[in-house]
Amino acid sequence: MNLELSLFSILLVPFAAAGLALIHQGLGRSRSAAHAMLASLCALAVSAIVFVLFGSAWAGSVGAATHSFTAGGAHWDWLGAAPFFARGVSFDGADAAGLSRSLVLCLELFAVGLAAIIPLSAGTDRWRLGPICLSSALLAGVTFPVFAHWVWGAGWLAQLGANFGIPNFTDAGGTGAVQVVGGLTALSVAWIAGPRRGKYSDDGMPAAIPGHNIVLVLFGCLLALVGWIGLDAAVSILFYGAGPQQVVGVAINAMLAASAGCLAALAITRSRYHKPDASLSANGWIAGLVAGSAACAMISPVAAIVIGLVAGVLVTYMIEVFELRLRVDDPGGAVSVHALAGIWGLIALGIFGHFSQGTRGGHLLAQLVGISALLGFMLPLIHAGNLLLNRLSTYRVDDDGHWQGMDIRELGAGAYPEFVIHADEFVPR
Repeated sequence: MNLELSLFSILLVPFAAAGLALIHQGLGRSRSAAHAMLASLCALAVSAIVFVLFGSAWAGSVGAATHSFTAGGAHWDWLGAAPFFARGVSFDGADAAGLSRSLVLCLELFAVGLAAIIPLSAGTDRWRLGPICLSSALLAGVTFPVFAHWVWGAGWLAQLGANFGIPNFTDAGGTGAVQVVGGLTALSVAWIAGPRRGKYSDDGMPAAIPGHNIVLVLFGCLLALVGWIGLDAAVSILFYGAGPQQVVGVAINAMLAASAGCLAALAITRSRYHKPDASLSANGWIAGLVAGSAACAMISPVAAIVIGLVAGVLVTYMIEVFELRLRVDDPGGAVSVHALAGIWGLIALGIFGHFSQGTRGGHLLAQLVGISALLGFMLPLIHAGNLLLNRLSTYRVDDDGHWQGMDIRELGAGAYPEFVIHADEFVPR
């Protein structure tokens, strides 16, 4: 029963990718809309192929061969050592273990694609298609598999109890492996690509560059809800042994966390600007989904509401901090929505999660260890890899291409050829 339920849940995950793709292109300029959607397809395509050929071997699975060493009296299982080209996965259905391993491969195939789409938001209107494909290959072949192995492949974060006597790091919905890794990649891309031309005046004040289609953004939020329920449920079943009853709780908690995040952002923007902001409310919805994923099957509905509320508040203010104070031009808010809300979700699991063993303080400590690994190891690895790729193929489009739009510059045709789309009077040249 659980294997069939996990397969059904996995098949829902592409809805999350579709939702994020619509959100990203809707929050960008109209003259880059086709490029944004094609980039989403390319990110999915490249990450799927690279992950199956190489990344899945390093992600590994429970019971498979690994690269490990002993240091400081602890056994450090740091990377999978399965055969390349998915040769270690059986698809003939001869045994339950083989079926389970093939389901894990299918889940991670879609999960890495979702992680690869997240950074597109930070590079909206200026990140070239070729470098997008290269960065997606890096994520699928190196960065995602490393952390996925640590968490889901019986790596060292999943062995904290055996090595250090504290509970194991938990990521029941892919918040760390998918959302935070994708969000940190978005931060790296925003640093490398720099702000859009005209985003900041000489005195450092940011100009408002509104998204061109908020209707598609809001529709993308609804699609993302379906995909998030599938991702949370599949991870909970395959890696944490959740049953049908827990999956019902996963769906309820996802809806509640998203709703709370959206309403929190709506209330804050209504209070500050006298009218609710649709794009920030959409970001609050996704932030609630992200934050609620980490403990999706391990929290009560009331806890899910609290987690979503905090995520909505956090994202609303942090988007402003990144844009105004740190001068990080992230049109879709991917860094705040996925990285920061994801980190909050991992912390919230230690605070609100229900565990059969270990103390609440021990679980919170384990979550902080995982967050430290994300910020202390994964972020430098991600940024170093993207800096190298930027030297091989420049991430940012040239200034002429920026003003022409990514559609014309890279694809030779616009998404809306029958309409005037060059309306930049509000942006200083």
